Amino acid sequence: MSFSSLVSDIAYRNSERDDLRSQASRARSYASTTATSVSISGDISSQLHGGYSHPLARAWQAERQLTKSMLIYPLFISDQPDEEILIPSLPNQYRRGINKLVPYLTTLVAKGLKSVILFGVPLAANAKDALGSNADDPKGPVIRSIRLLRRSFPDLFIVADVCLCEYTTHGHCGILRDDGSLNNALSVDRISDVAMAYAAAGAHCVAPSDMNDGRIRAIKLKLIEAGIAHQVVLMSYSAKFSGCLYGPFRDAAGSCPSFGDRRCYQLPPGGRGLARRAIVRDINEGADIIMVKPASQYLDIISDAKELGKDLPIAAYQVSGEFAMIHAAASAGVFDLRAMAEEATQGILRAGATIVVSYFTPDFLDWLSN
Repeated sequence: MSFSSLVSDIAYRNSERDDLRSQASRARSYASTTATSVSISGDISSQLHGGYSHPLARAWQAERQLTKSMLIYPLFISDQPDEEILIPSLPNQYRRGINKLVPYLTTLVAKGLKSVILFGVPLAANAKDALGSNADDPKGPVIRSIRLLRRSFPDLFIVADVCLCEYTTHGHCGILRDDGSLNNALSVDRISDVAMAYAAAGAHCVAPSDMNDGRIRAIKLKLIEAGIAHQVVLMSYSAKFSGCLYGPFRDAAGSCPSFGDRRCYQLPPGGRGLARRAIVRDINEGADIIMVKPASQYLDIISDAKELGKDLPIAAYQVSGEFAMIHAAASAGVFDLRAMAEEATQGILRAGATIVVSYFTPDFLDWLSN
């Protein structure tokens, strides 16, 4: 074969191979285009699965991820110093006397507990009266516990719930008129005095839960007058709804009303607009943190609170009934306890809360460490 014939033959074979490669490429392109047109409709941005295909990538999708610093653990403090009694309707939760607090909390603080909220439970004879006189007793369970915890755990953030229901013979959240209705003016004056006593004892935060009109302004003014407004956080239960989810708490705190109910001062479950007005009012009166209670049934209100108080931290109280329901369903095999606790809490965070008051706190201290 001549040299020119050889060159011509090689060129032909290369051209043939190029044609085959081109045909294969066109076939692949056609297959890809066909598959795409079949598997997705619309823009390529509809392909989402890759963005959460890895556990860490899934975690990154959350706007807020639960941390230990977001949790506040409720504690029921008895005036019986050595008491440690399981609360039957509140799984794994106890009412404790002051002598039992430090041994119990030492382990939790070591695991990363950052904050507690204190509820006093007076059990002694004649501990209750119509005015809730023992709410700010220096020898009462809350003030003694504040001082003890400040000494024992200097880095623990102490919130003191402020209300009269545990300390009144009638079980309502303020002082009553002769006809049994709430006397708002007297109640606000009394509630603000109790808040001041807790702040003076060393509480980092006072949290009025009574729902009397104007109590945030009254407390803020007294904190300013006392010269301690710069060092005390004022957390308002701004949107606290009436309902049936508080039963286990009332068992623990002994705070059931002796007559009637609290619908005249706690918000009606359907009152979204009323809740928004209460939130705006408390922001304007000087609240540092806005709380919504209960949590899971009121995610829209948590979202509203974040919208209205966009520059404030938003707290949500996952109340005793919510906690008990999750435990009951898990015990019945409906779902895994941890999975549901985490899912419910993630919903609360997604709605806008950055603080969660939760009875699951001891569990989360372990779960978040694993």
